[in-house]
Amino acid sequence: MAADIPTLAIMGHPNAGKSSVVATLTENDRIEIDKRAGTTTRSDHYPVIIDGKTIIDFVDTPGFQNPSAILEWFQAHERETDLARAFVKAFHHDPLFSHDIALLEPVAAGAGIILVIDGSKRIKEKDRTEMELLRLTARPRMAILNNLSNNQKYMPAWQDALSKAFNSVREFNAHRATYSERIKLLNALKSINQRWEPRLEETIEAFSYDWERRIDASVTTIIGLLKEALSFRVNRVVRVSDLQSDTDRADVQQALQVAFQDGLRKLETDAQNQIRAHFRHHVWNLPPDSLLQKDLFSDDVGKALGLNRLQMALAGAAAGATTGVGLDLSLAGGSLGAGLLVGATAGSVLGALGGAALAKVDIQRTLGVERFSLGPISNQRFPFILLDRMLLYCARAMNWSHGRKAADDSARNRVPDRALKKKRGFSDELAPNQLRTLSKFFADIRKGKDSKFEDDSRQILGEILRALSASEIDSRAEL
Repeated sequence: MAADIPTLAIMGHPNAGKSSVVATLTENDRIEIDKRAGTTTRSDHYPVIIDGKTIIDFVDTPGFQNPSAILEWFQAHERETDLARAFVKAFHHDPLFSHDIALLEPVAAGAGIILVIDGSKRIKEKDRTEMELLRLTARPRMAILNNLSNNQKYMPAWQDALSKAFNSVREFNAHRATYSERIKLLNALKSINQRWEPRLEETIEAFSYDWERRIDASVTTIIGLLKEALSFRVNRVVRVSDLQSDTDRADVQQALQVAFQDGLRKLETDAQNQIRAHFRHHVWNLPPDSLLQKDLFSDDVGKALGLNRLQMALAGAAAGATTGVGLDLSLAGGSLGAGLLVGATAGSVLGALGGAALAKVDIQRTLGVERFSLGPISNQRFPFILLDRMLLYCARAMNWSHGRKAADDSARNRVPDRALKKKRGFSDELAPNQLRTLSKFFADIRKGKDSKFEDDSRQILGEILRALSASEIDSRAEL
């Protein structure tokens, strides 16, 4: 292993959660995590690579098979200056110790140790044996109490026993750990060996720099979505001879409406895919009742997200517009059943917005054809609903552990999801100056203008995402 790259061997009993810890620390949800005991039979390296450079290397190891025999050998050869290296050299070809050799090889090569413990279980004699032999390796070592349940009965005993054999002991739930908690764990690693501090400082700086880039990329994704959504239009050209009645025109409107909503859904889905890619998620499960699982135009989403009435008034004043239903008819003569058109549009485009239409319809007649156009979005509340959805999606992507796929969410004593202060988005907590800035930005987009408020809007979104990743505000990742 490269001498300048911090390398950490993840150890522990089968099913203690070693692979989940590795998946979470490396943000790699493609690591095979099997709930059957003893499925890891070799040591696998999982480097964290940023800008083509490995900044830290985690090694997922098999569990000990013969800890008592190894401890006896260590105690009998205590004069050896490097017991791990000496044992590997002595038993490298012995099939009896094949799993143990696979476990100790990275330690023999100089890796530090992270011992993963299931803190919900009682300490056994085998545990004490393993703690002692790892202490005798004299490698920098940390113990992680990966208690995935509400059973705290044995935690004090574990803390006491581990503190005698390890340089540091941390509680770390690999199924629930946020970015902030991962960084805290990496910072704690600096304490296990003073000589590691400069290398780990560089590692943490690289993590932090890369995270900041991801936040910037996410802001760009959200801004790009808002620009596309707020300027989105759908059109349909129909021959006048095919429009024999108001019903025919209503059918055209209905088709436009469906195409408009489907287009906006696709824009949101594409942006969500980008957010998942920014934060390296491939496994993504949402509960059925999640607001992110519900349709963008559902009543549940419309009621839970977006601005309240007072904020809507402020947003409307800032944007210099009203939130009423609009219908633009630019005709080259003759009535096209405007009354029916208003009724069909206002009540069905986005019912969750209190009866206000999502966008205006424009109809033009020229040379024997009628051109129906729907868009851009005129409703003042909708962009804040869309923004809320994306912020919630980012909150989940940033704080959804990559080791979560191994969690048994039906387990009786599992650690519960974080309680939410309220099941809403974030836009109704915007400060008045932030609300005015975003409203003016949205208004400019609707008009097809380059907005002088874009940079300030980017800054607002960046501040929210940074506060989410630092756990300074409730992430609502469970929504």
